[in-house]
Amino acid sequence: MTPEVRIAGLETPRLILRPLELADADQAQKLFPHWEIVKFLAHVIPWPYPEDGVRTYYRDQALPAMARGDEWHWSLRLKSDPDRLIGGITLRRGERKNRGFWLGLPWHRQGLMSEAVEAVTEYWFQDLGFGVLRAPKAVANLASRRISEKQGMRVIAVEMQNYVCGPLETETWEITAEEWRARRSGRVPAARA
Repeated sequence: MTPEVRIAGLETPRLILRPLELADADQAQKLFPHWEIVKFLAHVIPWPYPEDGVRTYYRDQALPAMARGDEWHWSLRLKSDPDRLIGGITLRRGERKNRGFWLGLPWHRQGLMSEAVEAVTEYWFQDLGFGVLRAPKAVANLASRRISEKQGMRVIAVEMQNYVCGPLETETWEITAEEWRARRSGRVPAARA
């Protein structure tokens, strides 16, 4: 049995970020398995997506990683409809990939993920105390790249990676805690060597 997960709930002007629960799986299963959502995600995600894919992932991977303190997962919900899950966002320890997210198709192009990203990035640096955040993404994933640009991240590496849709050129975006704090305060961060 997995011990109780202690992760802070977060809020943005329009969203509630609720720590992930197994009870979220049924709602996520209805929204997640769409090509436009999964095509730029890691190739380890099966496609076609299984009918119990979300429940299995939450039960066997996400919730145990949360209990170990290796990952932080939230469901995304509109404040105007807090019982409806509309997407998810994750932070994880590691050198290469610290943040990932997805959003149900009806809520795309409304700036909601930008709000969620700001909240979890603040949590990453302020609450968890990490010094750098990295997020690789396919060059073809323009919407995700725009979120990183808006957040003040910069590209530090380009390589090929495998996605559900196949191999694609990938940029690794990064922001340091110092750069993030300087951006939040309106200061210009010190130049990096």
